[in-house]
Amino acid sequence: QVQLMEAGGGSVQAGGSLTLSCQVSARTHPNICMGWFRQTPGQAREGVANIYTYHGGATPFYDRSVKGRFAISVDNAQHTLYLQMDTLKSADTAVYYCTWYDPGPEACNFWNLRDRGVWGQGTQVTVSE
Repeated sequence: QVQLMEAGGGSVQAGGSLTLSCQVSARTHPNICMGWFRQTPGQAREGVANIYTYHGGATPFYDRSVKGRFAISVDNAQHTLYLQMDTLKSADTAVYYCTWYDPGPEACNFWNLRDRGVWGQGTQVTVSE
């Protein structure tokens, strides 16, 4: 059974940075889809960034709300997924979850990750003005 463990959440002032990590108990490449979601109380979990790994590289995708501020990456040797978050805003405050999914022939996207992915336990990120 695949297990994921997030770390790196915390409190930061607006404009600051945080890096989240997600240790994965399974392979992270090739042909693996992983991502980060976030959730605030009373709201649905929303996709932040995802990444599809393949031989020799990876393809990231970002929600428009974080594009240019966040960067998703993966260290395949360490089986670790990262989310570098810069220029943080109070609107980024949420519990952040990582997720992993072996898509086979299916597309790597937020919908498939949400429906089929294995989830971590979440880590709180709080951004204060």
